[in-house]
Amino acid sequence: MSSLLLDLLNDAFFSAIPALGFAILFNVPQRYLVYCALAGALGHSARTLLMHVNMPIEWATFVAAALVGVITIQFAKRHLAPPLMYAVAAIIPMVPGTYAFNTVIALIQLTAQSQVSPELSAQVIVNGLKTVFILGALAVGLALPSLLYYRNRPII
Repeated sequence: MSSLLLDLLNDAFFSAIPALGFAILFNVPQRYLVYCALAGALGHSARTLLMHVNMPIEWATFVAAALVGVITIQFAKRHLAPPLMYAVAAIIPMVPGTYAFNTVIALIQLTAQSQVSPELSAQVIVNGLKTVFILGALAVGLALPSLLYYRNRPII
């Protein structure tokens, strides 16, 4: 149990760094930078925890992005700022760069060969679909809390 907690704290620290960096890149005011880093750390740690309990990365990313959406709405209400100011930088650590990189590398290797390799084709399809589904989970998960919170009409 303490090993999991240490892993989550390590994950939170190292995912707060790119969230903070992208918040600086996106010209977020200095007084809000800590909230961007906190939302990024909580979101990525939640995804890591959900993956630890054997949830697939796509669903874990969806739940973590929804959590980031809820957290950033609360930050926005408290500071009277737009929620996307916090949220965009906070979800950057969850972007599936490794899967996208592996997809492109396999595509390049596939085009360099004279024959189509079933192993490389499978690798392109698997990594490409994971990339697309993770990006979709990020988009829908981040948008869903705002769609539910800022409704003008009741759901029923």
